Amino acid sequence: MIFKISIEEVELTAHRLAKLTMSWDEPIPDFSTRYPNVLESCLATPFQSFARKDLYPTLAKKAAILFYLMIKNHPFQNGNKRIAVTTLFTFFRKNSKWLSVDNQELYNFAVWVASSPAEFQEEILAAAEKFIKKNLVEIK
Repeated sequence: MIFKISIEEVELTAHRLAKLTMSWDEPIPDFSTRYPNVLESCLATPFQSFARKDLYPTLAKKAAILFYLMIKNHPFQNGNKRIAVTTLFTFFRKNSKWLSVDNQELYNFAVWVASSPAEFQEEILAAAEKFIKKNLVEIK
């Protein structure tokens, strides 16, 4: 079973963690300034199904679309890549997994996703899934 991540978990864990540890020169605005319904859509999409089949059946596929949408759909005024990273880690932690990846490599990957053309979404999702599978580890 794959556990979903909630709005409250994003607010209490991912958003707060990004704000505290990754502000740099561009502060992350308060959670209440997020764009209505965009975050909700980002969190719901990985768990969508059609004809009783999951559109994203594996943890890696769910994580890839979550990460992609958190970056590309801009649920926040600022800090979307940073919040996407911490949301991804929150999602993995909830599912007893973790990404064993260098901070710079993960940052570079997030920037690459952000700068990708929308028409290459399927290719970017495949690359994100591959990146996640390559770096995913069990939490002991």
